[in-house]
Amino acid sequence: MTATAGALSPARRGALTRERVLGVVYLALAAVIVFVFARVEGADTSAFGLNLGRGGVQLPDVVVPSAATAYLLALIAASLGAMQLIRGFGTRWAVVLGVVVVAFVLAFLTWASAGGSINFAGLMQSTLQRSVPITFGALSGILCERAGVVNVAIEGMLLTGAFVSAVVASATDNSWIGVVAAVGAGGLLAALLAVLAIRYLVDQIIAGVVLNILAIGLTSFLATRVLTPNPDLNSPERFGEVQIPVLTDIPLLGAVVLENNAFVYMMFAAIAILSVMLFRTRWGLRVRAVGEHPKAADTVGIDVYFVRYRNVILGGMMAGLGGAYFTLGSTGSFEQEMTAGRGFIGLAAMIFGGWAPVGSFLAALVFGFADALQSRLSILNIPVASQFLQMAPYIVTIIVVAGLVGRVRAPAADGRPYIKG
Repeated sequence: MTATAGALSPARRGALTRERVLGVVYLALAAVIVFVFARVEGADTSAFGLNLGRGGVQLPDVVVPSAATAYLLALIAASLGAMQLIRGFGTRWAVVLGVVVVAFVLAFLTWASAGGSINFAGLMQSTLQRSVPITFGALSGILCERAGVVNVAIEGMLLTGAFVSAVVASATDNSWIGVVAAVGAGGLLAALLAVLAIRYLVDQIIAGVVLNILAIGLTSFLATRVLTPNPDLNSPERFGEVQIPVLTDIPLLGAVVLENNAFVYMMFAAIAILSVMLFRTRWGLRVRAVGEHPKAADTVGIDVYFVRYRNVILGGMMAGLGGAYFTLGSTGSFEQEMTAGRGFIGLAAMIFGGWAPVGSFLAALVFGFADALQSRLSILNIPVASQFLQMAPYIVTIIVVAGLVGRVRAPAADGRPYIKG
């Protein structure tokens, strides 16, 4: 017998409400595809390039009928929206959400490239590259929050790592020394957060915000007073592309994934190592125990304070490595506030990825895609204001975080100070 609405528990009523909202959102996205993206007057086809023009096996462009493709994608989104309203998808809601988002994005790209073409391979490579600092920020958050400490200072750690790596790499004329210095700087800032949050029981959110302000103010001051009059201290050598023989000749995948600088490979290594360490080793079991139930962990002999200090510092080192990407892997120089909120987006990716390294990386790709897309489309003649394109990564962040309310569960002791009794 189906329970009446009044007999449902508050949690179940909330879940039903969220399912209905998702269904309405899917239908709204389908309507946008039909009434906006399917209207491509004077343009019959859209083309997607699958090559980066660097030799190897070349793939032909994918050419699709613009309007028909948009209508097909709208039908997919509308069908899933109707099914969501009628019966929902239970635990598969995230997969369905991903399918609808992909359909909407493909419809948008079809509309944007109507009568012309978009280099899809270049867009994917840019997505991967722009996801690097976000992924490192998310991994930093995982290390901290799996041990029960909220780290909103990732933004400041990224910025500090970017500044220190630029100065040290320029002064020593060695980019690898700059990377090591960035890792150390991130660890020092994280150690300060650990002392404030663990030793002195300062509210972890407030401590993180204060450290962000400190990092922004200090790096801006030093950039103005030190780097501006001494440009030779802000001209580090960027890491070049590292190509893997044979594998780089794989069509599309080789060019997009295996023709990047060292930071991309370090990111993949960090994801793999942290995944194994967290979920396949005694080390990870102890970390997760401290993040879920520190009192129980303490009773079986785990040093809760040590685990939290260690993980917060490791998280800061990870964020420092991500900060080095901005100067040594991307722009080649430090600019004030160049991280532009990527630390907070990393936190959103961590939540979206369920506090797991692989999931957080996939979420980082979503945000990286939004960032890469606005950059690519800004050079195309599409009727969208550039200001709206620049807002895209942050709008996606807000939508994702808002959509996850009530659907994800953080470690039980996350953000709760532990007092040994």
